Amino acid sequence: MSTFLFSEFSPVSAAAWKQKIQADLKGEDYNETLLWKTDEGITVKPFYTKEDQTNHKINLPKKGFDICQSVFIDNEKTANFLAVDALKRGATAIHFKATKPFEYKKVLATIDVKSVVIYFQFSFLDADFQIELSHFCNSENVFFQTDIIGNLAENGNWFFNLNEDHKRLQNITNSCKNAISVSLDLYQNAGATISQQLGYSLAHANEYLLHFGKDIAKNIHFSVAVGSNYFFEIAKLRAFRILWESLLNEYGLQNTEAHIFTQPSLRNKTVYDYNVNMLRTTSECMSAILGGSNSISNSAYDAIFHKSNEFGERIARNQLLILQQESYLQEAQNFADGSYYIDSITSQLAEKALTIFKQIEKGGGFLDQLKSGVIQKKIKESAQKEEADFIDKKIVLVGTNLQQNKNDHMKNELEIYPFVKQRNIKTLITPITRKRLSETIEKERLDNE
Repeated sequence: MSTFLFSEFSPVSAAAWKQKIQADLKGEDYNETLLWKTDEGITVKPFYTKEDQTNHKINLPKKGFDICQSVFIDNEKTANFLAVDALKRGATAIHFKATKPFEYKKVLATIDVKSVVIYFQFSFLDADFQIELSHFCNSENVFFQTDIIGNLAENGNWFFNLNEDHKRLQNITNSCKNAISVSLDLYQNAGATISQQLGYSLAHANEYLLHFGKDIAKNIHFSVAVGSNYFFEIAKLRAFRILWESLLNEYGLQNTEAHIFTQPSLRNKTVYDYNVNMLRTTSECMSAILGGSNSISNSAYDAIFHKSNEFGERIARNQLLILQQESYLQEAQNFADGSYYIDSITSQLAEKALTIFKQIEKGGGFLDQLKSGVIQKKIKESAQKEEADFIDKKIVLVGTNLQQNKNDHMKNELEIYPFVKQRNIKTLITPITRKRLSETIEKERLDNE
């Protein structure tokens, strides 16, 4: 390629650009006028050069992402039909969710578990069932989203008790591959900042390494929720891979790759003007792709208030298919490489998350900080700040806190309860609660319909 056009211009340093900008500001302070700092202290500059490049080598997936369909197991034959149908329509992975043991042979009938990636998310802990299911599948492509610490954090109680939960998980990990999941999505959906999400998740995972030993690392994978801060969410995923590899290096483990299962956040989804949810999930899925997720399970635009339905699930799946096949993002896991802006954000997020991680370890570790309520307090403070910004319209959800459609009536559309449910049970610790930003406004609007 000819360099004629480029040879006409001499290189300009970042200092020269800054000097020119300072002159054009006519006395205004550059730092005060043009540098933007997020609530968690990440600095965003008006321009970036190769001086901002960090040259982090990030261990990204070797192939593109899998399109995952989530299926709840209520009836085994129905679950199998939905999974098989999704695979025929473009899905390459299935995310099964269950609240009790099930007849797995019926659920997995005609599904090739050797070639299809399967995730199992159970809200129960049954070692015998999980081991039996793992042996039946006998596949590297099967992942169990078992997270006893995440269950404690979200529900306030162990499945049984600390010793029994760890004993059962030990039995599972002795017999099953990919047996432990770390729930980053919990912290995001509860309102934690990005650096908190990263720091807490790293400390969360470290509890498993400390208890079961470093060899358990090959059994650990991660469940992530992505929000609407497009570039920051790309950087979040990349920063987590750096942090995870750095942690494992401290244990003497090399050439490790984090397996990341990603879903769009529910925190910014709305009941009113719900079609806007499609725009939100599209942006979030793009962040998940460009950030290097292994699998992405999109959420239906009406998932927070409608029961699972064929139309909503098809639209959600097709969003990913369009991004993958028509937008040519099938092998896009490296697209952010070389972006000075994303490199800078990634580095800053990783540094702040590492500081949080060190503070937690110095304070006795993640479990101790959960039991003392420190983690819950920090997340609550961040969530309240975010909710205040939402009320003040510093955070905008179109159709909810801005440009409301007064003719939009939803009271008769609610098939499932879309708000945080009150729980009157005794808990060991204060639970970390997932909550959507728009819940208070939506309740008021529903009451006034």
